[in-house]
Amino acid sequence: MSRRVPRRRACAVRGRLRAMAEGPQPKRKREEEEEKNGGAATEGGAAAAFALSDLRVRRVLRESARDKIVFLHAERIGLSGEGTDAVVILEKTPFQEEKIPDLLKKPMKSELQMHNDIYCTFYLSPPPELSEIKATVVYPATEKHIQKYLRQEVHLIRETWEDYKNITLPFIQSQSFSIQWVYNILEKKAEADRIVHENPDPSNGFVLVPDLKWNQNQLDDLYLIALVHRREIKSLRDLTAEHLPLLRNILQEGKEAIVRRFGVPGSQLRIYLHYQPSYHHLHVHFTALGYDAPGSSVERAHLLSDVIDNLAMDSMYYQKRALTFPLRADEPLFKKFQEAGKV
Repeated sequence: MSRRVPRRRACAVRGRLRAMAEGPQPKRKREEEEEKNGGAATEGGAAAAFALSDLRVRRVLRESARDKIVFLHAERIGLSGEGTDAVVILEKTPFQEEKIPDLLKKPMKSELQMHNDIYCTFYLSPPPELSEIKATVVYPATEKHIQKYLRQEVHLIRETWEDYKNITLPFIQSQSFSIQWVYNILEKKAEADRIVHENPDPSNGFVLVPDLKWNQNQLDDLYLIALVHRREIKSLRDLTAEHLPLLRNILQEGKEAIVRRFGVPGSQLRIYLHYQPSYHHLHVHFTALGYDAPGSSVERAHLLSDVIDNLAMDSMYYQKRALTFPLRADEPLFKKFQEAGKV
């Protein structure tokens, strides 16, 4: 059973969640959604000008029975008759503690599937208020977005510092994947009401906001992102001892802000960076320790406390060591490693 967000906060976010389900709103990524939408959702009013019913499903890109989520390739047909691509992410929301009694008491369709000794299995069709689905829309979606969500084989890459300089960095510099949504948050042009904490220092400051993967109705899947104000830091590879004050601020102030707002202590948080990140503006993930968050596995997540210790020992630590990370077979960067004979 999920722990609840403090009631005043939960009421506000539930209202926004219902609005999201009724029609896509201006949004930021997330790294996908950080993992789900790759950080390149459209800002402004384009996505807000239509309802979900305007979209036509073309195909299922990927689905996960474990995570109760499905990724759809959809399109919206304009007045000219031409379709514009969209990605729709449908995710069943976790149970909310205060609604559990109603789940069994309210009239609903109930179908017995199996009865064996003391065990029974039922399929229930609860009323809409007890069966919410979160819908996240990327519109207009590019081919990059669509490919991002397709089910693909995954390979582990072992990247040396030379590989980074000769393969990864030139590839990053050649890409035009927009992170304007990040700058919109930092400049308070979007999501200003969602900011949980800000350190405004231009060198050692950051903004802490809830990730769109978290609906903020319960604490079990708590997920926030710290976005640094400095724009030249792309990833773990750029970090040196110079950045220790920034990283320590994120670690300490982030934990303090979360326990103050949500009552979750630092000992119950997983605080980490991704490598490779899904968008190249330095950011740090804060997730509930018991939540199996996307991208939190050992081949991609680097605990912030370990990063700080490594840089304190050796300022050039991440310019010396090889880093391992997963890449899907369809990703252009994977093809670059293939061409270089590294796979």
